[in-house]
Amino acid sequence: MMRWQRGVATLVAAGIAASGAEALTLRRRVREITIPALPTALDGLTILHISDVHAGNGPGLNLLRRSAAWAAEIEPDIIAVTGDLVARRRSAPGFATACAELVSAARHAALAVLGNHDLAHGRDPFAQGWEAVDLGGLTLLDGAAIEFSLSGHRVSVAGGSARRMLRDPGYDPTVHLDPSAELRLLLCHFPHMLPRLAPGIAHLVLAGHLHGGQLCIPWPGGRIGLAHLRSGPIYALEADNGTVMHISPGIGTTFVPLRFLAQPEVTLLRLRSL
Repeated sequence: MMRWQRGVATLVAAGIAASGAEALTLRRRVREITIPALPTALDGLTILHISDVHAGNGPGLNLLRRSAAWAAEIEPDIIAVTGDLVARRRSAPGFATACAELVSAARHAALAVLGNHDLAHGRDPFAQGWEAVDLGGLTLLDGAAIEFSLSGHRVSVAGGSARRMLRDPGYDPTVHLDPSAELRLLLCHFPHMLPRLAPGIAHLVLAGHLHGGQLCIPWPGGRIGLAHLRSGPIYALEADNGTVMHISPGIGTTFVPLRFLAQPEVTLLRLRSL
C-alpha cells in the first residue's frame, strides 16, 4: 500500500472510531421554550423528550436506560417518546423494561407514538416492524388523544398516526386535539408535517425522525444530514402558523451505529409563558 493510501485509510479509520464514540455519548440538554398562550400557572412545566430509540440496532436501548436514570433524578411532568421505538422484535422486552423505569419517573403522564420503522416502512433492513403491545406502561397515542388537568388548567395531548401520515397526504393529526384545552401538545414522528397542521391548534409539536442528521457535514446556516438529505439544514426548533416544534436528535441510529456532528440527545423542555 502506498503512503497516501495508508494516510487515507488512517483518516477513514479515525473518522469511523470518532463517529462510533459520538453515537455512544448521550447529551442531556435543558431547553426553554416560550409558548405565548401558556397559562401563567403552567410556566415551568417540564417535558422530557426522547425519540428514535431503534431498540435492537445500535446503542439506542442502552441510551434509553441512561435516559430513564436521568428522568428518575429530575422527575419531569410529562415524558414523550416520539416514534421509531423498536428496530428488532427480539429487543421489545428490553424496550418495555426500560420504559417502565421512564413511566415511574413521570409526574403526570408518559406517552408515545409510533414511527415509520415501527411499521417496517423504510429502506433500513433492520426495521422489522413489531406489535406495539407492551410499552412498559407508556400510553400509546396512535391517532388518539388524552386530556388531564394541571394546576387547574386543561391539557390535551394527541398523537399522530404514523400509518395515516405515511399514506394520507390530507391527514392533519391536530384533529385529535381538543381546541378548547388551555395547553395543546401534539406528538408527531415526522417534522415535515408542520406546514400541514391547522394554524394555531397545537401550541407545541414534538417530533423526531431526522436523528439530527446522524452523519452531518457543516453547512452555512446549519448542518446537512446525510441520513435525510432532502430535509436540508437540520434545526432543533422550528415554528409555523403559531405552532412551535421541537425536533429531537434522537438517541438511536439507523443503518450504521455511527453519528457525526449529531450527538444523541435526551432533552428536558421547560415551557415558559410570556
